[in-house]
Amino acid sequence: MLTSKQRAFLSGLASKIDPIFQIGKGGITDTLASEISLALDARELVKIKVLNNSLLDARECAVELAQKTGSEVVAVIGSRFVLYRKSEKDPKIILPKEN
Repeated sequence: MLTSKQRAFLSGLASKIDPIFQIGKGGITDTLASEISLALDARELVKIKVLNNSLLDARECAVELAQKTGSEVVAVIGSRFVLYRKSEKDPKIILPKEN
C-alpha cells in the first residue's frame, strides 16, 4: 500500500514519461494485461491512456488492470492513469520512507 508521500513522488516521476499503452474499444484483454505486467517488470512505473472509443473510463481501467497485474494505481488524471509495481529482481525506483 502506497502512502500519499510515495504517490506524490511516483506522480512526479510519471509526469515525465509518455503513455506506452492505449486502451480502446477492445477493452482490457488478457494479452494487454500480460504485456502491461511485463512492462511493469521492466520499468516499475507505467502510464496508460484510455481512448475516447473505450467503453470503460480511466478509473475503471486502472482498478481492473491493477488487480490483474498485482500493481497499485498511483494516479488517474483525465484519460490517463499510472500503475506501479516494485520489481522483485531489479528495483529501479526507491520510494521515500514513511515519516
